[in-house]
Amino acid sequence: MNQLDHMFEQIKNRPSRILGEDHFHKSAVMIPIIEKEGTPHVLFEVRAEHMNSQPGEICFPGGRVDAEDANEEEACIREVMEEIGVTRQDITLAGSLDTLVTPYNHMIYSFAGHISKSAVLSPNPAEVGELFTVPLSYFHENPPVKHNIYLQVQPEDTFPYSLIPGGENYSWRTATVPEYFYEYNDYIIWGLTARLLRHFLQVTAS
Repeated sequence: MNQLDHMFEQIKNRPSRILGEDHFHKSAVMIPIIEKEGTPHVLFEVRAEHMNSQPGEICFPGGRVDAEDANEEEACIREVMEEIGVTRQDITLAGSLDTLVTPYNHMIYSFAGHISKSAVLSPNPAEVGELFTVPLSYFHENPPVKHNIYLQVQPEDTFPYSLIPGGENYSWRTATVPEYFYEYNDYIIWGLTARLLRHFLQVTAS
C-alpha cells in the first residue's frame, strides 16, 4: 500500500464526528413525561436560587456528561435520578432526540422519556428549587412567541488583521439565534429548554 492509499484508508475507516467536539462542554438532558389523572404532563425544574449558573431559571433534568458515564444515555439517567430523586426503575427512556450544538461550545444530548406515575419525586435542594408540571396539551394549544438574538464577531485586541483580506474592514458574518418563549401561569420557559421542548413537540406531532 502506497502513502496515498494508506492516507485514504485511514479516512475511510474513521467515523465522522463534529470538529472540535473534544473541547465542547457536553450535557445530557431528559424531557420527562409523567401521567397525572390520566393526562400526560411535562415535568420541569426550577433551578435553585443559590446556584452560580442560571439561578431560578426553568430547565429539564440533566447535566454534564462525565468521563465515568458509559454513554450520554446513562449520563442522562444518572442526572435525572440525582436531581429529582427517583429510582432507575422509575425511568423509561423512549429514545433520543436531536443533539443541540450552541454557539457557546456546548453540546446537549436530549432524550425523551417517561417517569412512572408511582414515582416519589424528591428534588435535590442543592440543585433544584421546585418541580412543576404542565399538561402536554397546553403546549399544542399555545405555540411559543419567537424573538431573535444576533451574535456578532468580536476579535481579541491582538488579532492579526494584517493577515486577512480587508484588514480591520473585513466583513464578518453575524449569526441569528431564535429564542422561543412559552408562558404558563407565572412560569416563563425560554432559552435552550424552550428550543428542546419545541423540538420534542415537533417530533412527536409528526
